[in-house]
Amino acid sequence: MSVSDPISDMLTVIRNACKARHKRVEIPSSRFKAEIARVLLKEKFIANYKSVEDSKQGILRIFLKYDEDETSVITGLERVSKPGRRVYLGAKKLPKVVGGLGVAIISTPSGLMTEKEARVRGLGGEIVCKVW
Repeated sequence: MSVSDPISDMLTVIRNACKARHKRVEIPSSRFKAEIARVLLKEKFIANYKSVEDSKQGILRIFLKYDEDETSVITGLERVSKPGRRVYLGAKKLPKVVGGLGVAIISTPSGLMTEKEARVRGLGGEIVCKVW
């Protein structure tokens, strides 16, 4: 299987694991994927993540989060900016996800952050994905 968009693959693995109610997922690691996991942990969409060394590029182990009814905290994931169609927005036009209940992960010159943090800091950037 060729991987043309590793970020989209990461989001699909998480989405499918949430539907199957898996406790954790393992994906090939990269610094960008680890930053996405850091933002998801900060916003409390996942329970934890851990980088595991292997003989190749490493593995990113993400522990998914469920509520007491075993319902996933993540109800939706959507890739916005894709390799064939990049989406950049200024600070004043950053989207609100599900009326402010979800987050959009933005790639800014200061690193990955949520749209709320980018709006406060007056930064725009590439809309990587939306999570709710």
